[in-house]
Amino acid sequence: MTKTLQVSCVQMHWAKSIEFNCQRTLEYIGRAAAAGSDVVLFPEANLTSYYFPYVIELDQKIVLEALRETCAAARKRNIWVIAGTIQKTADRFLNLAHVINRQGEIAHEYAKVNLAGRDEQQYCRGGDKLSLFELEGVLCTLVICRDGRHPELYRIPAMAGAQVLFHPSCSSDEIEAVCWKRTSGRAQQPVGPNSKIFHCVANTIGESPDGRQTSSGASFIREPNGLPLTEAGFHQEEMITACLDLSRADRSYILDSLKQPPFLAKHWQAMIAEMQARKDSRPS
Repeated sequence: MTKTLQVSCVQMHWAKSIEFNCQRTLEYIGRAAAAGSDVVLFPEANLTSYYFPYVIELDQKIVLEALRETCAAARKRNIWVIAGTIQKTADRFLNLAHVINRQGEIAHEYAKVNLAGRDEQQYCRGGDKLSLFELEGVLCTLVICRDGRHPELYRIPAMAGAQVLFHPSCSSDEIEAVCWKRTSGRAQQPVGPNSKIFHCVANTIGESPDGRQTSSGASFIREPNGLPLTEAGFHQEEMITACLDLSRADRSYILDSLKQPPFLAKHWQAMIAEMQARKDSRPS
């Protein structure tokens, strides 16, 4: 297992066309590879956008082609990529994160569990598994945006050994709500203080086409103690990068939870086993 992992997080607009998003995604994959990163994390639904009036009309063949181009870029640049799409299924849409390895293969997929906002709740359904996967020999986990408000989704994978949480997000909301999120701290709360694992967030920026919504930015990469290694601004598209010393992600709070109180220990173990049994299933 590697001792360090260099991570880049890209902050992108949340409501642009798939053609624009794909072009920017390929460009940032190149930038992250040139910076020497092992993995580049993109925001929630970075390829399709999260703007549902647009997403629900997309030709699914175009969505899959954008994902294929992203896989090809990962292979060409020899870098792991975590990208997002919203895809139509026989039963509504799924909000998906795709973990693409250096060979350009989709090594892991996760569907958002806790849906946010009227449009997503109307058009999507939640996933039915937690995320646990290996990246360069390092156990990692994923949540998508609102999922981060539900600690069991990353704490159970951390109980199984995950040291890094990747957190693609699109904290779009009414303009007043986004301003309050900024005033109160940020859209995504650091997980290190309750877990002692790394937390990597790629969030979105920009307004919706009707000008009624915006997004809060402030992507970050944080230490297991909760302190920032690097942070992005509120408004601009940008990429942030940090090197993670994995020895610092000792999961000490998680390991304590496995033991105390004793009467819960068997229940945690049962949940870990159930998660492990589902982790490689493909969302459908």
